[in-house]
Amino acid sequence: MRYIRQTQLANFGEVAQQKLRDAKVLVVGAGGLGVPVLQYLTGMGVGTLGVIDMDTISLSNLHRQVLYSENEVGQSKVVTVVDKLKALNGEVKFQFYNEAITPQNALAIIQDYDVVIDATDNFSTRYLLNDACVILNKPLIYGAVQQYEGHVSVFNYNGGPTYRCLYPTPPSAGEIPDCNTAGVLGVVPGIVGCQQALQAIKVITGVGQTLSGYLQIFDFLQDDQYKMKLKANPLNQQITALLPNYEAVACNTVSLLSVEELYGWYETGKAFQLIDVREPAEFEEGHLAGAVSIPLMQLNPAEVAINAHIPVVMLCEKGARSNKAAQMLQKQYPQAGIYSVLGGMYYWQDEFEEEYLVHKSVY
Repeated sequence: MRYIRQTQLANFGEVAQQKLRDAKVLVVGAGGLGVPVLQYLTGMGVGTLGVIDMDTISLSNLHRQVLYSENEVGQSKVVTVVDKLKALNGEVKFQFYNEAITPQNALAIIQDYDVVIDATDNFSTRYLLNDACVILNKPLIYGAVQQYEGHVSVFNYNGGPTYRCLYPTPPSAGEIPDCNTAGVLGVVPGIVGCQQALQAIKVITGVGQTLSGYLQIFDFLQDDQYKMKLKANPLNQQITALLPNYEAVACNTVSLLSVEELYGWYETGKAFQLIDVREPAEFEEGHLAGAVSIPLMQLNPAEVAINAHIPVVMLCEKGARSNKAAQMLQKQYPQAGIYSVLGGMYYWQDEFEEEYLVHKSVY
């Protein structure tokens, strides 16, 4: 009777429920994202749940981590959350790790689980989880929040993209504001965490379509959402060992623009400023119409003339250099709308071939 409202669903039934019961899911982080993930996976009957977090409950957590209460401030998150989840569903087995996940313990912990859910809030752990999941061939459910925005995807699933296909290289420490400084609206992690739980259920049961190959972006301030198509880079699926350490960096605040969106801007005549940060030889070989060439190594944000009234779009070959350039400009022009094109010219030519492309032979 506990699961009757699920098992009576068409295309779900007892078969999918049994898959949930047999599944082992590791949730990394028991905070704003992890709390709703853990509550719903417990309620829905996932057989074994692991949760890893070394943090304690603080007063500033409570506006978004609503499973905790004031009288639990200072207590261990994983111990507290597991005690409460046991009261929700006594059929679920729990394993908690009151420690940080590190290159030294990641593989040993993750190998025992079928699915990993990234409910963390920092780049260093995200890259660590990604690399460990690639090595062990485990699906990784990704979620990230900041201010009024949320991102969700499924990585390393059925040959699909990995986290490094979205962000090939991490930003340098100090280039972007800390999550605690940028802030987050309390309800946002709850919504994104529920989306992560949904993706995990789909991966486990095979019901419906997952977000593998796409990044779902939620703009909660404008009540808007859209998907960016992601492509798998085979090189990112060939990781065989973890790094000795992962640079501790903050959360990325650069807004990503898909090539489909940029194409739409061209088609509708939308005004935007396009800066190509590739090397001059790359630019001359072929660049998008209206682009201005400013190689990344020569980029001085203070000398770039920015029109704060129109979007500023940074473009490179695959997205890494443009992301770094966008971070540099953001710091100089915090009020401007600055974007980095996801996948760069590589994605553009894969989708649109020669459209809006200008070659040296034109001159």
